[in-house]
Amino acid sequence: MPIIVNLDVMLARRKMSLSELAEKVDITLANLSILKTGKAKAMRFSTLEAICNVLNCQPGDILEFVSEDIK
Repeated sequence: MPIIVNLDVMLARRKMSLSELAEKVDITLANLSILKTGKAKAMRFSTLEAICNVLNCQPGDILEFVSEDIK
C-alpha cells in the first residue's frame, strides 16, 4: 500500500506509549494498534485531528505517500 502510517515514529519522538495516546485520543488500543501497524484501510479525519492535537504534529508527520512506481 502506498500510504505509510508513521505513528510509531511520532510516538517515539514524543516519548509517549500507544496506551497513553489511546487514552488521550479516546480510541481503543486495538484500533490504534491496527492504525500503527499499517493494517487500517481508513481513518476518520476527526481521529487524525485528535492524534495530531495530542502529539502536536501535522497530518503529514503521521501519513506518508510512497509511490509504488519507483523504477
